[in-house]
Amino acid sequence: MREKTERIVRGWGDACDAEISVAVLGGAWKPSILSLLDEHEVLRFGELGRLLGEPTARVLTRQLRELEDDGLIVRMVYRQVPPKVEYRLSDLGRGSIPLVEALTNWGGRYAAHQRRELARPAAEVEHLDAAVAR
Repeated sequence: MREKTERIVRGWGDACDAEISVAVLGGAWKPSILSLLDEHEVLRFGELGRLLGEPTARVLTRQLRELEDDGLIVRMVYRQVPPKVEYRLSDLGRGSIPLVEALTNWGGRYAAHQRRELARPAAEVEHLDAAVAR
């Protein structure tokens, strides 16, 4: 477990379980990494990078290390030349998939709502703003 995660788990009460989930699953690519590993079962570093849309190697490495340290993924290193490294979900990581799917569904609904709001004519928005101000 990462030091940050351990500090949160030890220090926060049960009332903060949602925040613990966000601390472990939050990150630039973590939900996407977990989803891809759920879909493909085993992926190598380069495959993950391509499927994610080419995040920088530094960012991807950091996210993978954090997921590994927190016990959500397993990193398998094969001693060969060139080195071969594979990633897969741990049992704990598989348990996070329903939450990741729920976040994905909610995010899609949220984005659709916000796109509709952005597409509304400016005059309509001004009219609603004036009505609210009264």
